[in-house]
Amino acid sequence: MTRLPPNLIIGAVLVALVAGTAALSLVWTPHDHTLLNIRGKFAPPSELHWLGTDQLGRDVFSQLMVAARNSVAVALISVCLGGVIGVALGLLASAMGGVVEDVIMRIADIGFAFPALLFAIMLAAVFGPSLMVAIIAIAFINIPVFARVTRASANQIWTREYVYAARAAGMGRVTISRDHVLPNIAAPIIVQATIEFAIAILAEAALSYLGLGAQPPAPSWGRMLSEAQTLMYLAPQLAIYPGLCIVTAVLGFSLLGDGLRDITDPRLVRQR
Repeated sequence: MTRLPPNLIIGAVLVALVAGTAALSLVWTPHDHTLLNIRGKFAPPSELHWLGTDQLGRDVFSQLMVAARNSVAVALISVCLGGVIGVALGLLASAMGGVVEDVIMRIADIGFAFPALLFAIMLAAVFGPSLMVAIIAIAFINIPVFARVTRASANQIWTREYVYAARAAGMGRVTISRDHVLPNIAAPIIVQATIEFAIAILAEAALSYLGLGAQPPAPSWGRMLSEAQTLMYLAPQLAIYPGLCIVTAVLGFSLLGDGLRDITDPRLVRQR
């Protein structure tokens, strides 16, 4: 029996913790995360408020739970959206080759050179800051990543004998890409998607920190950090808690992605 790598196990546990917290917040939180209690502000941890309250008397633990839901939702939607578009473009570039491939890859290079923050600022100037702005900006930076990974993996599949046999049988490029290429490059795409989840959560926190993501009263780890930066001497725990949540989520998805790569990469499997 092949032993699972430790980073895969640790990453899976951390991801399950974050995803479970996000799912639980849909049906239960200790308190209403929008409930204000000015008289009870900066309350220490207690049986009533497990992690205390913030500068407005809101329950910190409840806010962290709902913020986890928002972060996971943004990461999931943005990575899926960017992945679908990027994979489609990568498959198209690999299948068509020539000028089409060159054009798609040059567009991907432009996407790499265009900062997500600048794109988010442009969207916020037009539509106003919101979670949708964060989703679109993060999805935008994911498209060229998935396009390059897909194209590089697909180019190797197009040289295989079974693909030559399919072409000799009269199958079109679209059909071959769907039935033969995509199933055989699913592993690296899934690994890349897992790593992009970590980057997306970090990007969402950064955008919310700058006021371009979740808007009040919707909580966000990044915005909680932004609000706590002026209270570091008075209540440093208000910055520590969301910071630890971001570290846990990013570390979990990063370790999970590395673990999946370790068990799907034939070269690494042979080395073990």
